[in-house]
Amino acid sequence: MRLGFSAWAMSTMPVRDQISLVHGLGYHSIELVGGDTDALNPMTVTDTEVRDIRRALDESGLELPSIACHGNLLETDPAVRAHACARVIAGMELAVRLAGPSGPPCVVTMGFGLPEQFGTHRQQIADNFAELARAGAHLGVIVALEPHVGQALDLPDRVQWVLDAVDSPNFRLNFDNSHFEVMGCDFHTYVPQLTRYAVHTHMKDQRGIAPGFEFLVPGEGTFDYAAYLPAIEKAGYDGAITVEISKMVQNRPGYDPAEVAARSYRTLTDAAKRGGVTFAPVA
Repeated sequence: MRLGFSAWAMSTMPVRDQISLVHGLGYHSIELVGGDTDALNPMTVTDTEVRDIRRALDESGLELPSIACHGNLLETDPAVRAHACARVIAGMELAVRLAGPSGPPCVVTMGFGLPEQFGTHRQQIADNFAELARAGAHLGVIVALEPHVGQALDLPDRVQWVLDAVDSPNFRLNFDNSHFEVMGCDFHTYVPQLTRYAVHTHMKDQRGIAPGFEFLVPGEGTFDYAAYLPAIEKAGYDGAITVEISKMVQNRPGYDPAEVAARSYRTLTDAAKRGGVTFAPVA
């Protein structure tokens, strides 16, 4: 496994600065973020900018395992839904344009909806992801579902239902376990259940159970990374372990992405040592 950091923590910062910060702290990979208000907008980024980003990645030696590019395909307004779909597709095309030696990064996106809508919306969500998976198959890109507390896909069984319903090698899982943790789930149960679908992961810390929960910087809570990391490795995962800093943390007064990135690096590398896990650098 490799230790990465997500540009979600600093998505409006120039992309070269994002890469420089992550590389300078010792991480092995970076997740880029593509949205309408981010420094990297997949719908407007130019070929020159793409070449510059690829060059910066190559110079740093950082791997690019994922691009987060969310779009709500449950929007009822046809124009808004079309824009959301176009943004995710543009993110998939950007993944091809930024592909490195190991191929295009996966594109991470959410299912949206509300928990109480799972029964009525699950087929539509599956149809939406099947649509994206077909586009992914054409482009050679994997779409990775991110579960999310407060959305329709908030529990492991719901996530597995959608993954199995779509049943495509181009539709897999971004294993962000923090959302299951704040739903009161036990990783000893959901890790064996879902790891086989995972192509990428997010890691953060958390406190409390939904709706009274808080996402934290790794190490601020009590989550046992030294037990979790070997569990997911034993279950067969060998990709990026990517630290994601939530908007809850970003909204704190005096928030500094470099400081939380450095602190997260220390927390995860220490936990890996205690758990007997080695984070392998990119070859």
